[in-house]
Amino acid sequence: DEEKLTTFGSDTPLGRAGQPAELAGMYVYLASDEASYVSGGVFPVTGGRAL
Repeated sequence: DEEKLTTFGSDTPLGRAGQPAELAGMYVYLASDEASYVSGGVFPVTGGRAL
C-alpha cells in the first residue's frame, strides 16, 4: 500500500531501499565466468542490514 511504499527500506542503516542499479552488479557477477568457482557463498546486498 502507499504508506508502506513511503517507508520501504527506511529500516536499513543506509535509510533507504536499494535501487536496481545497486543490486545489478552482484547478479551480473554471479552470472559471469568470474564466479565459476563460487559455491555456497553468502553475498549480503542489504544496505548494511544484518541478516
